[in-house]
Amino acid sequence: MRVGDVTVRIHGIDAPETNQTCDDAQGRTWPCGAFVTEEISRRYEGKTATCELIELDRYGRSVAKCFVAGSDVGEQIVADGLAQAYRQYSMDYDLVEKSAQVLSLGLWAGTMQSPAAFRADQRAAVLDANPPSTPTDANCFIKGNISVSGQIYHMPHNRHYDNTRINENRGERWFCSEADAQAAGWRAARN
Repeated sequence: MRVGDVTVRIHGIDAPETNQTCDDAQGRTWPCGAFVTEEISRRYEGKTATCELIELDRYGRSVAKCFVAGSDVGEQIVADGLAQAYRQYSMDYDLVEKSAQVLSLGLWAGTMQSPAAFRADQRAAVLDANPPSTPTDANCFIKGNISVSGQIYHMPHNRHYDNTRINENRGERWFCSEADAQAAGWRAARN
């Protein structure tokens, strides 16, 4: 959701990805992610929202509870079956989601893969198509990764080291020392 010039991620919900598909009650595939994107845009575009910042996520993005006309946007989206409660981060909408499920509202009228599982499958497919490189020198084990946060290097003790893949075709690379990474303009991972 855009609030002024800031993109805000709605706290406590996980909506389908734009390219995600679902199956309706008859088992027919339909573009549920595009539908949800359009529906949320239709409902909230141009409206005045008040948001309470909850946190910055690991990518530095704002995660907030937002209200339009006094109504909790996240709660309404989950109540209408347009997103799941994101229990990994919050239990705020757990019962709201269960109610939408029981009533077969929105996405619950059929079946869908959880958005988190869909994203994991997408990442796995990319890795299968572009297997990670391995360092040509065993002493050069520092991973230079490019992400939305910029050029970041990861040491083996960093939380995301094992999950970080290096794709040299994208300009990512291996470093032999932190000094080499810093001299090349890369910054250390924050975790």
